[in-house]
Amino acid sequence: MIRQRTTGEKLWATAVWVVVGFFVLNILAVIATVVVDSFATRWLGTWLPAGYTTRWYYEAWDEFQLRDVLIVTFEIVGIVVLLSGLLGVPAAYAMARREFPGKRIVMLLFLLPLLVPPITFGIPLATVLYRTGLAGTMWGVILANLVPTLPFVILVMIPFIEQIDPRMESAARVFGAGTGRLFRHILVPLLAPGILAALLLVLVRTIATFELTFFTAGPTSQTLVVALYYAVFASGVRAGQSVDAMAVIYMITTLIWLLIALRFINPTQIVTRARREAAH
Repeated sequence: MIRQRTTGEKLWATAVWVVVGFFVLNILAVIATVVVDSFATRWLGTWLPAGYTTRWYYEAWDEFQLRDVLIVTFEIVGIVVLLSGLLGVPAAYAMARREFPGKRIVMLLFLLPLLVPPITFGIPLATVLYRTGLAGTMWGVILANLVPTLPFVILVMIPFIEQIDPRMESAARVFGAGTGRLFRHILVPLLAPGILAALLLVLVRTIATFELTFFTAGPTSQTLVVALYYAVFASGVRAGQSVDAMAVIYMITTLIWLLIALRFINPTQIVTRARREAAH
């Protein structure tokens, strides 16, 4: 028998949808304003711009040296993704297959960079990197970004590894397969969807990471999001439309990779796993 909802429940559901709709509408309005302004010739005190042009994108490309910024961004992101995969997948396998004293404590330590705000550990981390001379360089930015991305890969990959029957690995070892051949010929092909999903999400996360990159980047190691921040708040007079054009380029870059990543993984899987480990 289906229970009829009371008037109070209907009003509550309506209020929730109104609040959610208002929130989404505001976000879309902000994005639309930035996009329209990036094409506007002049937009002051009217509902729509006086005219439209694409010259702000050309000016932003030259003024903010976006070519160099994008190259540095993808170099940093590529190395972070590569190292996160090379280190995170074997570590996830060890966490999924091995039992050892203090395993839950180790898992909790892995979760901490994902659960606490980056600024809480970003400043001490940047201090250490400055003392070692790595801050201000590309490798300093890479090491800083590895702190949250490596645990992220481990957390994503553990459920994928646990779904593989351990008897397959035992059979491979019986026939003489070593650890290297076991990974190359059995585990990596089976884990390919999970590895691809984890690395795509690491890519999106690294592009969007601001605090850790801002604390450790130098003039030649800024990613796109940090360059956008300096474009907005640096001294000097510049057209707001060119800054908005740069923001649109950043949004499009992040959105493309995010849409690709969401085709391979369900975000609720990550949240569920994090809550389960935190509860233990």
